Amino acid sequence: MSEVNKRQDEIVEEFSVFDDWMDRYSYLIDLGKELNALPEDKKSPQILIKGCQSQVWLSSELKDGKIYFEADSDAIITKGIVALLIRVTSGLEPQEIMNAELYFIDKIGLRENLSPTRSNGLVAMVKQMKMYGLAYHTKLNN
Repeated sequence: MSEVNKRQDEIVEEFSVFDDWMDRYSYLIDLGKELNALPEDKKSPQILIKGCQSQVWLSSELKDGKIYFEADSDAIITKGIVALLIRVTSGLEPQEIMNAELYFIDKIGLRENLSPTRSNGLVAMVKQMKMYGLAYHTKLNN
């Protein structure tokens, strides 16, 4: 089993203990609170994700052939969502991020329980992470 799938399965397992979505939202909020805030000087317009209702900053760094993400948001549930995405993708090689099928989003019912604007934001966050993967992959292979 790949590392990305192992991480996703852990999240699916964690969310399976909750019977309803109010408990899952509470858990997302807790995850958002645990995510380290980006320093204000890092919150530049260049890393602001377009397509999110709330503000989401996502930065990346390539170290030893692996991408590490940092993020922040002004909305606590969105911050929890990006924390999950970081947990699944951070520390992976660019190719793994580019090719990852993030099935945990549907398995935990996240997409169907978000408002349309939050769902669009989720898609934008995933797209940006995959774009970072593509950019670093291209950089490493040229």
